[in-house]
Amino acid sequence: MAFIEINGGKQLSGEVNIQGSKNAVLPILAATVLINGIVKLNNCPRILDVFH
Repeated sequence: MAFIEINGGKQLSGEVNIQGSKNAVLPILAATVLINGIVKLNNCPRILDVFH
């Protein structure tokens, strides 16, 4: 499993391309609540847990 480790106190911005799968989308969706600002998720699998 690949991961991204960020060290330091500098503000980050940019984009990350992550392969979508039904098992990955829920943790990614949960991680978005930790971000101050706008988060745009594209190409998410259409599973009921995401839309309810």
